[in-house]
Amino acid sequence: MEYLRKPLFAVAIGLAVLIVLLEVGSLGILHGVQTFSVCSMIPSGSDPDILNNCGDAADLSNQDKPPGHAIPDMALLDGELLFTVALMGISILIGERLHARLQGAATLIFSILVILGGILTLITAVALLILMVSMFLAAPFGTLVYLAIFGSFPRAGAAAALSLIMTLKLGFVISLVLAQQRFLQNRGLVLLIITSFLASIIISFLQGLVPFFLVSITDDIAAIVGGVLALVWAVVFLIESLISIIKALRVVRA
Repeated sequence: MEYLRKPLFAVAIGLAVLIVLLEVGSLGILHGVQTFSVCSMIPSGSDPDILNNCGDAADLSNQDKPPGHAIPDMALLDGELLFTVALMGISILIGERLHARLQGAATLIFSILVILGGILTLITAVALLILMVSMFLAAPFGTLVYLAIFGSFPRAGAAAALSLIMTLKLGFVISLVLAQQRFLQNRGLVLLIITSFLASIIISFLQGLVPFFLVSITDDIAAIVGGVLALVWAVVFLIESLISIIKALRVVRA
């Protein structure tokens, strides 16, 4: 951690926290972003009443969290990224020796929690996907019920939320690299960042791939993909934590 530019590193951690909060819907800033995105699509010469109530017409006026399931579920993966960077920051405060002893235990607990959360997320997403596909294929009445419940997806609001999150991720990476160029030598961190960007790209691609009445299905598929990616990294964290704990116990015995 030599020559670490602490202010820039603090900015990177702050952006990582903001990304996770936005994904889980803990900040109301997305309400304005989503409403602006939808309103910007209405022609300027439209009825003034439509322009004044465009947020309500888009069904986003009471929505402070990202639409769908894929973006909120991505908080698991980006939470792992936040945890990794936060551990690096803690080493500055408590010293490397104490940090080495606590890192294994903290990572073990965190990875177990993420695995449990990821399994629950996958079960919910798969069950919902089976339900939606079954309803859609059960023509004509099942299809009508599907269209009534899942046929309307606020794709513009989701795109606005994704754009904001991707911008924050770019700011996070830039701040992290400017804080310490040696972070680029951390292969695990770089791969985790790439996975985070990949998850965002997959969500954006699947949400824009199909007609609007099928977006709920592809959004759920994106949530499943994101959950699998989060679980894979949680297992990696779990293995690394066990190795770290075993090494620490060997040092204590020695």
